[in-house]
Amino acid sequence: MITYDWDLIERLLHEVQNSAGHSFTPRPYAEQHAAAQAAQGDPVPDLDHLKSRACEYEKLLLERGFIETRPEDEGGNGENFILTERGSRLLSLIDSSIPGDAPAREKLNQQEDALDEATFERVSSKPQITSGAI
Repeated sequence: MITYDWDLIERLLHEVQNSAGHSFTPRPYAEQHAAAQAAQGDPVPDLDHLKSRACEYEKLLLERGFIETRPEDEGGNGENFILTERGSRLLSLIDSSIPGDAPAREKLNQQEDALDEATFERVSSKPQITSGAI
């Protein structure tokens, strides 16, 4: 079973939303994520590992259709992205600023690989995951 760092993925997806006109850089986003965790008093994992994981997540999110290259007419520079419809659904499920993200994250964690395209489509299409009534 693959375990994902949903907080880091959420951070990356939010950065994708804001990447128009500049390059998407997962390593500095991982540093910012670690700093935010430390400021909240949360334990911070090894920074090098976190940076590496952020780069792996960028690749995975792109390969599995959660993000795609941002079109030039939308501020694309060849090194930034936009959320796909699938990526928007993922963000809406795991977004910690939206009440009810915990049950969705728990349901995703119960999957063999929650970010496998077929698995994600099956799980995210269930009404109870989006309503929090899992």
